Amino acid sequence: MEILNTIPSQLIHFILVTVFALLIGLSQRKIHVVDHQDQHIFGTDRTFTFIGIFGYILYILHPENMLLFIIGAVILASFLIVYYLYHLRKDRDYGITSVLIALITYCLGPLIELQPLWLVLIVVVAVLIFAELKDSFITLSEKIGKDEFVTLAKFLIIAGVILPIVPDQPFMEGLSLTPYKIWLAVVVVSGISYASYLLKKYLLKRSGILVSGLLGGLYSSTATTIILAKKCKEDPDRLKQYVSAILLATSMMYLRVLILILIFNSALFLYSWPWFLILIACSAMTALFIYLFRKREIDGTGTLGIPDKNPLEFHTALIFTALFVLLSFITYAVLNRFGTMGLNVLSFLVGMVDIDPFLLSLFEGKFSISIMAMTIASFQAIISNNLMKMIYAMAFGHKKTYLYLLSGFLFIVAVNLLIIFLLR
Repeated sequence: MEILNTIPSQLIHFILVTVFALLIGLSQRKIHVVDHQDQHIFGTDRTFTFIGIFGYILYILHPENMLLFIIGAVILASFLIVYYLYHLRKDRDYGITSVLIALITYCLGPLIELQPLWLVLIVVVAVLIFAELKDSFITLSEKIGKDEFVTLAKFLIIAGVILPIVPDQPFMEGLSLTPYKIWLAVVVVSGISYASYLLKKYLLKRSGILVSGLLGGLYSSTATTIILAKKCKEDPDRLKQYVSAILLATSMMYLRVLILILIFNSALFLYSWPWFLILIACSAMTALFIYLFRKREIDGTGTLGIPDKNPLEFHTALIFTALFVLLSFITYAVLNRFGTMGLNVLSFLVGMVDIDPFLLSLFEGKFSISIMAMTIASFQAIISNNLMKMIYAMAFGHKKTYLYLLSGFLFIVAVNLLIIFLLR
């Protein structure tokens, strides 16, 4: 460190500019000369290095108002315009990527002088990666459906436009529920579902049954259970694989709930996370046990499509919001009239329908109950929901899976009940 302190900062900055500009130039050589045999590029490694050095020299000569740097930018831009017009006439190629990269390289000097090194590194890495991934982006854009950008725009609107302007004032005294918290719950749940939807549709489209169960559990464990059970009936050669995937979807349900707790109630998270990890592990190990100790079955990559239904459909968000608000007021009324006993009964009842709105109303409501009571109510709702999924799987699935479904789900429920017993 003492030796480094003796080196003039301008020398270090000059070396960094030279190295970064050279790296960018080498990447351009690979892309244009080696890969495409393009003889009409204005320059590669040496040219980009000189552009970076040129920009650095002009900046340090007159850093106060950057007059020389601006003049140099105009001169460089003039040469690049001439090149682009020639390139356009000769090759009929309208791309300006190399031109923009040259301008970014020219800006490395003042960027290194004025900004922290981590920012400069991010800029250089971004240039290298995005320049290299041209073919990958073309392939990805061909795979993306015409409605996907509309879906992305919807998510950006609900998360980045509507959420910040929603008021954060409680509806009534004693209930901490606010419009902002309601919409935040919609954003978070939609975000988790949307991420799972994108992973399955574009990155793991040809994934096997087990991976499909994992991703489906993040999307909706109940919907995934029903779809897997139906697929199981159509594909009796891989019965135990489908059962394993159903149980993996349940393990992901525990993970999804834990993520929601982390986001909405840090005190509850600190109290309950070990129990959730135990349940995630038990569910996954049960699925793995059934998968590994199955009789010989036909292996393959049979896939389950996570519901292709758009997770950000407007009416879906409205239904979730309505359920969330309704269950918040019901929970508030039940606690005021019947206390913790009433909450326990309510938790078992709502588990038969959809637990997310109830759990979020519990996490966000800040009701006057203990963390332990909140944890127990959450687990009771999950137990009820798991029993309903078991019934759905047996109703829609193959009769040969009944024993595995019963043993798997009942074991998970038994562990859940044991945890509730230990908490009391």
